[in-house]
This record gives sequence, structure tokens and C-alpha cells, in this order.
Amino acid sequence: MATGKGVAAPPLWPVEARLAALLPDLLVFRKPRGSEHELATAQGVLLGVHVTGFTALMDRFSLSCKSEHDMDTLAHIFSYYISDIVEHVLCFGGDILNITGNVLLALWTVEQNQLSDIITLVAKCSLEIQEKFGIYHTREGQDLQLKIGLSAGRISQVIVGDEQRQYLLVTGRDVDGVQLAQRLAQANEIVLSWNCWKLCEQYMFEVEIMREDEAVKLRDMRIIDPFDFDEHFYKCLDYLPHYRTSADILRTALELDPDSALEQTLRKHIMKNLLKKIDEGQPMEYISEFRTVTMVLVSLEFHKTAWMLHLCHLIQEAALYISTVIEKGGGQLSRIFMSETGCMFLCVFGLPGDKKPDECAHALESSFSIFSFCWENLAETKLVSISITSGPVFCGMVGAVARHEYTVIGPKVSLVARMITAYPGLVSCDEVTYLRSMLPAYNFKKLPEKMMKNISNPGKMYEYLGHRRCIMFGKRHLARERNKNHSLLDREKELEAFRMAQQGSLHQKKGQAVLYEGEKGCGKSQLLAEINFLAQKEGHRVLPLKLKEADSKQCFYAIQTLMAIFFEIDMCPAYYRQERLHKQLHGMVEEPLHCLFNDLFFVKFPLSFKVSHMDDLTRQKKVKACFFQVLQKAMRETPLIFLIDEAQYMDAASWEFLGTLLSSVPIIMVMTLTPTFTLCGWAQHFLQSPQAIFVPISKLATTSLLRMACWELGVVSIPQELQIYLLRRCFGNPLYCEVLCQDLLSKNILLFHDLQKEEEEENSKWETLSANAMKSTMYSISPASSEDQELYVCTVKDDVNLDTVLLPPLLKEIAVNQLDQLSPGEQLLVKCAAVIGHSFHIDLLQHLLPGWGKNKLLQVLRALVDIHVLRWCSKSQDLPAEPILMPSSIEIIEQTKEERKSDAGSPLRLQEELSLPQTEVLEFGVPLLQEAAWELWPKAQQTALHLECAWFLRDLACRCGSCHGGDFVPFHRFAICSTKSSSGTSRFCSYKDTGSILTQVITDKLQLPSPQDSFQFQTKSPRSQEAFTREHCRTEEEFLDQLNRKLAQTSPEKDMLTTKPCHCKEVLKLVLSPLTQHCLVIGETTCAFYYLLEAAAASLDLSDNYMVCFNMGQITLAKNLARQALRLLKRNFPWTWFGVIFQTFLEKCWRSCSLSQPPDNPSENKKKLAILQQQVQCLSLLWQLYNLEATASSRRFAYLATVMQENSAKESASEAQVVSTYVALSQFSQNMGDKEKWLHCEQMAIQKNSLCWFSREGLLATAQLMQALAYTKLCLGHLDFSIRLGFQAREICRHLKKPALENLVLSVLFRSAFLKKKFDLCVHVLESQWALISQGHDVLGLACFYSACLDLLLYGKGWLCRPFGECLHFIQHYEHSCILNSQSNVMLGVHSSLAMWFAQDSQWKLFEHHFSKARQLVKRTNASLFGSHGFVRFLECHVLMLQKIPQGVFTHTPSETPRQTLKYFKEFFSRCVTCPVYHQWVSELKASVMRYGKRESMSLTNIIRPFDTCLTRIWIEGEFLEENNSFEGNLQRFVRVADVKENKDEEEIQECIC
Repeated sequence: MATGKGVAAPPLWPVEARLAALLPDLLVFRKPRGSEHELATAQGVLLGVHVTGFTALMDRFSLSCKSEHDMDTLAHIFSYYISDIVEHVLCFGGDILNITGNVLLALWTVEQNQLSDIITLVAKCSLEIQEKFGIYHTREGQDLQLKIGLSAGRISQVIVGDEQRQYLLVTGRDVDGVQLAQRLAQANEIVLSWNCWKLCEQYMFEVEIMREDEAVKLRDMRIIDPFDFDEHFYKCLDYLPHYRTSADILRTALELDPDSALEQTLRKHIMKNLLKKIDEGQPMEYISEFRTVTMVLVSLEFHKTAWMLHLCHLIQEAALYISTVIEKGGGQLSRIFMSETGCMFLCVFGLPGDKKPDECAHALESSFSIFSFCWENLAETKLVSISITSGPVFCGMVGAVARHEYTVIGPKVSLVARMITAYPGLVSCDEVTYLRSMLPAYNFKKLPEKMMKNISNPGKMYEYLGHRRCIMFGKRHLARERNKNHSLLDREKELEAFRMAQQGSLHQKKGQAVLYEGEKGCGKSQLLAEINFLAQKEGHRVLPLKLKEADSKQCFYAIQTLMAIFFEIDMCPAYYRQERLHKQLHGMVEEPLHCLFNDLFFVKFPLSFKVSHMDDLTRQKKVKACFFQVLQKAMRETPLIFLIDEAQYMDAASWEFLGTLLSSVPIIMVMTLTPTFTLCGWAQHFLQSPQAIFVPISKLATTSLLRMACWELGVVSIPQELQIYLLRRCFGNPLYCEVLCQDLLSKNILLFHDLQKEEEEENSKWETLSANAMKSTMYSISPASSEDQELYVCTVKDDVNLDTVLLPPLLKEIAVNQLDQLSPGEQLLVKCAAVIGHSFHIDLLQHLLPGWGKNKLLQVLRALVDIHVLRWCSKSQDLPAEPILMPSSIEIIEQTKEERKSDAGSPLRLQEELSLPQTEVLEFGVPLLQEAAWELWPKAQQTALHLECAWFLRDLACRCGSCHGGDFVPFHRFAICSTKSSSGTSRFCSYKDTGSILTQVITDKLQLPSPQDSFQFQTKSPRSQEAFTREHCRTEEEFLDQLNRKLAQTSPEKDMLTTKPCHCKEVLKLVLSPLTQHCLVIGETTCAFYYLLEAAAASLDLSDNYMVCFNMGQITLAKNLARQALRLLKRNFPWTWFGVIFQTFLEKCWRSCSLSQPPDNPSENKKKLAILQQQVQCLSLLWQLYNLEATASSRRFAYLATVMQENSAKESASEAQVVSTYVALSQFSQNMGDKEKWLHCEQMAIQKNSLCWFSREGLLATAQLMQALAYTKLCLGHLDFSIRLGFQAREICRHLKKPALENLVLSVLFRSAFLKKKFDLCVHVLESQWALISQGHDVLGLACFYSACLDLLLYGKGWLCRPFGECLHFIQHYEHSCILNSQSNVMLGVHSSLAMWFAQDSQWKLFEHHFSKARQLVKRTNASLFGSHGFVRFLECHVLMLQKIPQGVFTHTPSETPRQTLKYFKEFFSRCVTCPVYHQWVSELKASVMRYGKRESMSLTNIIRPFDTCLTRIWIEGEFLEENNSFEGNLQRFVRVADVKENKDEEEIQECIC
């Protein structure tokens, strides 16, 4: 962010040029001197530009409480504004000395006789600057204006510092003069110092004398003939030897030849962390960041009588000391600049690469040390003032390409400068620094509030008094209190370690120590609070103590405080402390030895003769011996436990004492440690003791973390998106979870709903559909036992994207601390990876890292993986034989030949077939690091990087190579684009010219995939395909023979099932989903919506699920949406029965005519194909929806939908689509009982299928057809044939990764194996089915699975897949689900099977319950396999009930009669005519009913255990079910038998009634 115009240093610049761009010409062209610290003088003209209003603007931002956004806006405004001024000064030959805060200082170095001409040049430059940039209007309403001061004369320069770091100082009377002129100037004014006025050509200026001998105000330049400024300008160029010689570069310093000596000299003037980034080759625009830092401003005022040379030595001495002290604390001396009264040193803690914990404490301690040194050692110092502030700032480049500086910008920068003048002579700090330092309050003193210029609310201020020992003890407390409402989660192992220590201390009479180690926030303090509660509950005496970092510097502090707590003198008043201690020591320590504790406990016992003769070492040993004696005696009475939180801050003397105490007293010590700290030697010795147990604290389990989140939010369930948000950021850390939940509450981005009211509301609108989907994946906890307690669930507001919610400051600081521990190269890689997302591919990452080769990238990645910052994704999975992501060989985006040549080295080149192997995908392994690293980027650079990602990914946003490319939404781009663009390529998005360069770049780069882009249409079949399609498949036997022959003839490398596997899942994860996010960040919502639709379609395709509302049970809503979609596709679907009749007539007549019309032009034809594809999908959904209802009206609507689908499919160019349509129509006809249509559509599908075997889509159609054939053979009773077809179809489904279709195949396989009594195969099929459906939330699939399990339990002869209790629990839990309520066929079988089970156990009340539910469902079923199966089970229950009525087993005597039962049998044979596999068994049941009607006996065994009796004969000896018969013969026999049976049934019913 070197400039608001997006200007950055070219990547090909050598290191010398990059260094020179950061430094003035005064240093770059400086001649070597004998002594670096020699004071040099020169003549020159100084220009000072002060940007006024900037502090007021920052104050406005500071009041808005949006620090991250505000810092970005501030930095952009200032950098954009100052860059123009810098470039203008450079054009006039000026040398930018520095940009400090909101002040720019430039110098023209010339000879004394040239001063007047240069003053004229600088005055002209100043006037033009005021004219062009004098007022800058901001959107915030605060104008930025300029105050310009000019001075001329002798300029002194000196370099201070050491061999490692040096600083250029420009000083002298005329430097003070330019500062005075700036101060006297008002906004939009130019003021000349008095000396500058005396040296200039006064006749050329219109001025106003402001103060005699001080300054004059420049109004304008007089135009005097023959004065020509251009001539004067070129004359002045002769005085400026380093003026640019090229029109392309503003500074000659950037074109210097490589010079190692010069490079080493320049490197001394640049901060270390910036040098590392430059050496790493990082572009300048990658260096800027937004982060929280702590700033220290040191102001030294000198006596006016001090000599200049002496002052330089004082500044040199101060600079060396300040830099040394600051660097020890993790800070850097950023710059030194002269003021009118002295010198100022700006130090910054927490710059990129320097972030450390407790930086505020280090800053305060360093400041006090500097304050003391300057007062004591700098003789000529008149006043020392130091101010410290902490807050978010912009750290980065400000200026132009040719000359920029690394600086910090933010409200806290202005505040630290104002505090110097408000609180002189003090070490002052703001409230944020005071709080974040965590230092004791007695080290501070509150200061009175003072008004500060342009700062409306500076906040509370404190004086830091230095770290001193105060007459007080540490407090008896722990960091956390035990939560009384909720138990401790996932800490059983840790608590067991404490209980073991208790047992060891009790039985072995030895001391025991338990040390818990864990990262910050892992729950150490909460664990101690729980142990404190448990120990006190058991009667132990507990001494709790929490230590801080400052405590480690006080010798024996921890033991002093613990013993003060033991003696109970830590909280009593000072005047009572001695008396209380005397009572405690009485009887345990001799009276003469009481005075040993005077210094330790701040008491005043008389000094005894015995103690007075002891030296210090003897006294210390005696004190420890007394403590041992006291503690041993106390342990005999009550067990004693020391609880020490943050024990890594314990001093060495205390560690030594505790080590000795552990070996001599049976005391229990429980401590917590943070692993990043290096412990002293005594601490290491303590840890190695055999009586010390080291216990690492584990992360919280996922369920425990989500339970904690529910507790924190006060709800009983949270949505899935919130689960993902928390799990990705917390990584099992409870503190992170707590802070994130509190942050979400404070930002008001969650909605809370009453659980009971939510359950009562009906969900029939589209707006509630997403909520219903979310609820199906919500994590829930058991509510409290209180009956009156209101229960709530929470959801995320619709307009909130949790991925863009900024981290809370506390967590961001933790993550940035971790980031800064990495090397500069590793930091850059992590920051770029953070832009891509939680997971990323190394090819895209390399694209964002300019100049990085593959070897360097892999080296850095391995280093980050080794320290667990990153981790490989799916490393355990097998490597794919082919590339995962590979664009199709046909170009997706239209390019000219010239463009292709220019992209020859680009990773986007489609001809290279870029691959993204699975093992080259990584993800973040450290919590919060990705989010924190992403937030460090300035907004403009964020947008640019996201744009680069989108540009990289857009050509990969299509189906994988094995799927032949193309859109996931069929012909998506053709359906939504127009072709009216004259160039032939239409934009993806529409753009408005806002003047933003970034917007123009986006417009150039991101565009809609063109409708002219070509796809792989199979206009010409391969030769092998042509030869194969000459053989037409007439029957299913021929079809299978042809299929098997083709598979046998093809070589393994050309086998259909060994073709390239599909990698669309990786496309979805690595391309489409990230691409949507990238487009959202750059503000391109149209592009984002396009890729969101593609991602949604890909997700549905991969899950093999295209009917969201349908599968959620929202049938009415699904119908309305399908109708609306058809209307948008210009295909209306009628609402009334009359409309159905009329539309059916039109579809049969008008559509047949339209099919003979010639095709339109190719462009319009592609768009038409897109619409037809989507029409087919909508119509397929419609008939399935209407097919769920058994009414005549619904059947009319369903039939019309099938006719319309067939017409649309025929009109499309996809043979695979035609095959899928015929398969669907075959299924519909079977469900409706239409025998002729059923088998006709199946035959048509077989014939058409031969045309599309050689594509993935065609293979899918083949699998659908094979599933349909297996289904048909099952319905007809050809069970072995059905099983064989099912296994073949399943293999194709597994290869295609179509779980939904595979699940259907398995359902058919189970039913066939079940009817064949192959129960071992049934169990195998069910286990495979469970593996498919258990991973998701497919309620319908689970219902079918448990229905099959119930069948196996009833008739499986002891075979078991799932116990009955599990099946019953599922049904009871989901019984009222709208998903299952819409599936009458499935639920009829479920309730009937449950009734049969309860009948076996003689639980007749439950039998009645489920049988009544089945009776309500039977009218709503159809002739499908599930419907027929459920009907059979219902009839079994009905017959059983008839038998049991005389026995009086039912609570309410049913009014069932044989006549009513026979009506159900008649209905079965009339409805389920297309499912004859059950006819023989139903006929047997019907015969038993008829015999019962004639008062004949009926066997219960024959009803409940059909396989043991007549069913065996049915499967083996059934005349019309013999498997050796041909398909046609079976069909004809099946039709004849069904007709004969219908006539006989009618006669038998009449006979029975008579």
C-alpha cells in the first residue's frame, strides 16, 4: 500500500533500488566520512508540508468503534493523499527526508549562491501543491488541508546509532525555522521563515509580513516579463545533480548500479524486520498490515545553551541506550526526529515479526528504565517525558513508488504525541496499556484528565511509577471461579491424576505434586477451581494462589504469599497483622525467633539476641526450617493442598523451597504451567522428582465444546454453520469458545427463538425451509430439569456471514503472537494461505507468492507442517492415479491465439491440464491463525489477492475431465447469458465505472463464462461407438449380453469401469466454494451467485440428490417451487383438472409438430438445450411429488408431468437424458399399475441406452436402467436375475460415486435376497446400505433401512442386522417428521411390521396402535414395490387380527369382518397388478380368510411365519415365477394370470358373502 493508487515497487527491482526507495538522496549519495557521527553542514531549502485535519479525522474514526475498518480507511486516505504530494515534490527535484506522522519534510541541497533560484522553484512547487491538493474532501465530512512552511540556509546533518542500526538527523536553526513556519501557517497557507525571505528574490513574491524577524506569508508569485518559469525550472535542474534522467522513474537513486558497500550502508538505516522481508523478496504491497501495537514516545528537551555538537553526542548516547532497552523487550526504535525544543524517539512494540506476549508490560518497564537513565546520565537534559499508548494501527508503506517510508498510522499515534505535551516530565500511559499490562495497580497513579487538541475522548490516563515492592501480599484467589450451574467437561483423566495424588499422600505419607501443562485457554484455571471445590468438600485446607509475570522477579514471593495465606494475615488490616501472626506462631515457633518474619510479613517483632547474631544466610535457613516445622504440624491436623496457577512465573527460591518441602512433608501441590516458558533449574529439578506427576491437558472433544457453546449462549441447540464457525476457530480450546460466544452476543448477530413456539409453527414457506434444513443438522443438548424454564434455540441472522466476522481482540492477539514466531517467509506463506481459506492447494498458493519456486514453497511448507502450523489434507487416503482437477480439453473461456501465447507461462493455461493432486492440499492446524492472518491484510490488498484467487480458479470451475467438463447446472452459462455483445463475449457481471482502479481490474479479469464457449457435444460418435450402435438391443437379455460382451472385449485400460475417476468433489471443495467466497469479498455478488449456484448443483450432484424440498417433506412447497421454476423456463404447468386435460392434448399434438421443426442457430440452440435440461428436472420432480398422493386428481397431474418430461427429453440433444427419462416413466407406470406403459418405456430405455455408453453421463443412465431392470425382475419374481442385475448396477454406482442411486439398488437387492431366503446376503446388503446412509441425515433412507431390518427380524430365522430397540427408537423419534409423513408407502410397511412384532410378543395394545396407523395409510399407497410390500404386511396383520378377535385380546373390539377384509384383498389385486411377486402369498392369505368365513380353523404359524409353510412352495414351484422362462412369456403369463385372478376373486367374494 505504498500509494492509494495501488502503485507498488516492481518485482524486478534489485535490492539496492528497494532500499533506496525507503531512504532520502541525502543518505543514498552521501560521501563516506572518517567518522559516521561527524556533524556535516550544507546549504539548502527546506519544505515542510503539514496535513491538518488528519488528527480530527482519526478522532472521528476512534469514536465509531470499528477499529479494523477505520484503520483501513484512514491509511487509504492518507496514503492516497500523501503519495500525490510526494510525486509532485520529486518532480520539482526535492529530496523527501521523512514522512513523520502527518508531516512531510523535503530538502533541496544546493550551493549558497543558488539558494535564491531554488527558493523560487520551491515556492512554485508549494503554490502548485496548494492549488492541486490544498483541500481533500473525505466522505466522513472531515476535510484534509495543507499548511506549508519554507526555510532556507545552513542545514546540519548527523548520523547517530551503532554499526547495526543508524538514524539520520537533520538539525539546525533553519530546521527549527521550517517547523515554526508550519506552526504559524493556517490551513491552505504557505509561510516562509524570515531567513528564507531574506535569501529569496523578494520582488517575485506577493507576501504578507506576519511577524517581524519571524515569518512572512506567501500569497502568490508575480508574473514579471520576461520571466519564464520553464526556463527558470531548467536552469535550476543544473543545480540538482541527482535529478531524474528518465521520464519513467522519478529518482536517479533507483537506477544505481549494484554496489555491495552502498547496500551495507543503506541497510543500517532500515528496521530489521523490514530488512528481512526485503531480503525475502516480498513485494512492498505485501508488507503493510493492520495490527495492535504499543507505542512509546520519548521526548528529550535540552537547555538552549547547549552546543550543537554536544547535543548530537547526547542524542547518540540516548539512542544507543533506548534501542538496547527497547529491543530487549521486543520493540524497535522506529525513528528519531528533531523538534523545536529537543529530540523525540518513537519506539514501537509488536511490529510484524516482533509480537510477544505482555508487550505492554515490557513497554512500561522499558520506558521507566529509559526515563531514569535520561535524567541521571544526560547532563544537558531539561525535561524527559515519555508517553505510552496501545491500540490498532496501520503498519506499512506510505508514499509513492519512488519514495516511501514504513510508518504507523492510527488514532493512538496521535494520542501518544498529545500526551507528551499534556503530561510533561512523566511516564504516562493510556487506560488500554494500563489494563493490558496486567501489572499491579500500586505501580500506577491515576492522572487528571486534560483537554487534548482534536481528541474528544482521550480516556483515563495513568502515570507509571515503576515496578516496586509494595507492602502487600499476593491475593488468595484463582483466575476462574467454579461454574455452579454446569459441570466440568472432558477432564476426567486430569481429575483422576489429582485423586491418585490424594491416595498417594494418604497411604505413602509422602508429598505429591500434580503439574498440569497446557496452552493458554485450555482450561487450566477452571480445572484448579474444580479441584479447589472438591478438596474443600472433602475437608482439605486449600491455599490458592495465582502468579503473574512480575512475581518471578521477586525472590521468595510465592512462598511469602502462600505462608501469609496460611497464617491468615494476607487479608487482615496492617495494624492487626502482627497480633494475628503472633497467635498463629504461638506454640509452634519459639518466641525469640518471631522477629525472623519482620521483613517477610511486614511486622515489627522485637529483635532478639539470638537472631541478632545470625548472618543473612543463617536467617534464611532458619525461616525455611520454621516453615517446615509449622507445615508438618498443620498436616497432622488437616490435609493441606497448595494450588498455584501459572506456576511458570514462580521465582527460583520458591521452587527450591517447594522441592525440599515435597520430599519432607506429605503435602499435595497442584500447579498449572504454560509450555512456552523456559523454567529455571530448580523448577526442572522439581519436575524430575518421582513424587511429581506431569499431566498434559487435552483438548475438549467436539461434543463437549458444542455443549459448552450452548451453555455460554443460553440455548439448547445451535445451527450447523455456528458449529463449523466454533470448531474451526476453537480446536478444542474452551477459552476460545467462551470468548467467541461472548463476542457473537456483543455483536448482536444471533437470533434467539423460543423452542416451544418454534415447534408449534407450521413451516410451509420458502423462508422457513433453510431454517428447517438447519434444524436437521443442529447440535442439541438436554435441557435442564426445571419444568418452568424457558428453552431457546439460536440461529444466525440472514445477512451475516460468519466467515467474515472479525476475531475478538484477545484471540487475535494470541494468534498474531503465534504468527510472529515464524520466519518472514513462513509468515508470508501463512498470510497468503489465509486469503485462500481454511484449506488450500499449493498451486494456488504459489500463484499468490511472486518469485517463489516450487522447491522453496515445498521447503517452507514442510517446515510449517513439522511445527503443526499446517497439515496435509486426506494424507491417509490413496493417491489418485489421475489428476484431480483438470479442465476439459475444450477451452471454457474464449481466448485468441495472441492471448494463449501470452499465457504460455501461466498456470491457468488449459492446454497444460493443471492438476491439483489430493496430497497437495493443506489446511491450517493451529486455531485462529487463518482468521488472524487474513485480518492483517489491508482491505485493498485483501481485495487484490482475492481477485487473483478468483482469476486463478475461474477456468477450473467446471466438471472434471472424466465428466467431460461443462457446467454443473446443465448449460448454465447459456441459460443466463445473452449473446448481444458485439464482441461475441458477454460479461459475467455488469460493472459501473466508479473510478476505482481495482474495479477496472476486476472488470478486466472476472467475466461471465461466455455463451460462445464450446462444450464437448457428441455430434460425431467414435468409430467403435458407431460399430457398436449398429447392434440394437431389443430385450433385457440381449442388453445384458451386449453389455457383458463389451466389457469382456475391452482392454483394462479402456474398460468403462476403469476410466478416469470423477474428481468433481475436489472441484467443489477447492474451486467452486472458495470461488464464491472470493467473489463475495471483492464485492462481485453477481459472480458469487453464479458460482454459488454451481456449488449447490455440484453438492446435489455429488450427494445424488436433486430434490431438497421433496426430501425434507415440504411437498406443497416443492410443488410451488417446481411450478415457479417451470414458469421461469417458459413452460407453464396447469393448476386445474380442466387445464390438465387441455395441456395433455396440446402436449400430444403441438409438441409432436414442434419436434419436426428445424433447429435454430447454434447459439440459440445451446440456450434452448439449457432450458430443456432444466425443464426435464422440474417435470421429473413434479410427477414424483404428485405420485405421493393416491387421489385421481394427483394421478392426472402426475401423468401430464410425465408426458411433458418425455417431450422435453426427446427435444433435447442428450441421449442419456432420454434414457433417464424413459427409466423414470417406466417407474411411474409401474407405480400406477399401467402394465403396457411400464414395459414399453423399459424397452425404449434399453434401445436408447446403446447410444450413450461412452460417456460418464451415459454410464449413469446405464446404471439407472440396470436398477430399473432389477426392480422389474423383482416385481415379476425373477429373483436370481434381479440379484445379478443389482450387483452389476451397484458396481457402476460405486464407480460413479452416486450414493442415492446405490442405495436404491441395495434396496432392490435386499428385497430380492430376502424373498430368496438368502439371509446372510441380506445382512451384507444392509451393512453396505448403513455405510451409505449413516454418514448423512437421510431420514427417508434410514426409514427404508430400518423397515428392512424389521423384516429380517420377523422372518430372518435368527439373522440380525439391527436390534428391535434401535429400530423402534428411530421410528418413535421421526414418526411425526414431515419427511416420513409424506412417504405413505414406506410407513405402511414400517407400522405393519411393528404391529406383527408386537403380536409375536402378545403386546396387543401396541399391535392395535400400529395397526390403526397402517390402516390410515393403506389408502394413500400405490403399486410401487414399497407400497405393495407394505400392503402385504398390512394384510398379514388384518388376517391375524381376525383370528384373535374371538380370543378377546384387544382392548377395543375391532369391527372387522371377513367381508371387509376381502375388500382389502380385492383392492390389492386391482392396485398392485404390476407387482405379482406377492400375488401367490396374498392368494394364500385370502384363502385362509375365506376358510375363516366358512368357520374353518386357521393356523397362526402360517400367518406369522410364512416362510416355514406355503411361501417356500411359492418361490420354488410357482408356475408363473420360473426363472428359466423368457421375459415375454413371463409377461404374457403374468397378464393372463392377473386377469383370471381378478375374475376369480370377484366370484369368491360373492360366494363368501352369500
